[in-house]
Amino acid sequence: MNLNSLDLNLLVALEALLREASVSRAAMRIGLSQPATSHALQRLRDLVGDPLLVRSGARMELTPRAQALRGPLAQALDQVRGLFIPDAFDAASSERHFRLMMPDLAVELLMPPLMEKVTKAAPNVTIDVVPWRGPAIFTAEFARTIDLVISIGDAFGGFHRQRLYTDSDALAVRRGHPIGTKLKRRDAFLDARHVAVVIRGQSEDLIDGWLRAKGIERRIALVVSGYIEALHVTARTDLVAFVPRRLIGALAKQLSLISVTPPLDPGIDEQFLFYPTRAQMDPGSIWLRNIMLGIGREMEREKRRTA
Repeated sequence: MNLNSLDLNLLVALEALLREASVSRAAMRIGLSQPATSHALQRLRDLVGDPLLVRSGARMELTPRAQALRGPLAQALDQVRGLFIPDAFDAASSERHFRLMMPDLAVELLMPPLMEKVTKAAPNVTIDVVPWRGPAIFTAEFARTIDLVISIGDAFGGFHRQRLYTDSDALAVRRGHPIGTKLKRRDAFLDARHVAVVIRGQSEDLIDGWLRAKGIERRIALVVSGYIEALHVTARTDLVAFVPRRLIGALAKQLSLISVTPPLDPGIDEQFLFYPTRAQMDPGSIWLRNIMLGIGREMEREKRRTA
């Protein structure tokens, strides 16, 4: 038999005919007219090389060949149907391993609430977080190895994007800093010595590109690769860090930091959740995405309450 010529709808008709042993009842079962079902039976007879249904008095009977086809056909159709039904994700029993990529600030802000929720709902699920590696990593091969990415950015090929939460930038300084709140003034801001954060895949701190467009250059005394590193340094020196406000708030008590509104406002920062197009309908991915997006909504509600 040439499978290229096989119409799967014929198998559905065959299943109905074998179940009902009647053209008229089989037609009703699959929603076809009786002539169309009779035509399907003839095509099936030609394909199988067997009459399949034969008249015995006032009714039709299955041939031995048709009887032998009933079990294997039902099993085959169940398998075909299963191809188009997504596997359910049972969080409580799942041992799935999820892989996420995000910068250090997202780890600090998102992973504690995420792990609290995941541990309660899916105690055997494992989360593997890898550091942000820059936009060049977004290839088809990478998309096959990652479940979620948290990042700023407009779009990455092969990934869908959803806004997760918003933030704004502020100046982080140690409590007791000699000029402290004076950094709200432009002259004090420009005189201060700054920590720049240049994460992988970038050539400079994003805030410096924004400042340079306005004809402003900071006095950069130190360059580090992560926001948390920058805050640890500012906590023990008189250096100043221009970083996301939420991150300062998360570590202010622990590191004895204060947040100072800068003299120039770069506006709203947006963090996005990216997931591979291939996983759009994957139940496990949907489950994890919904938890993460829920955390983002909680963060936004808290922001509005404290505004």
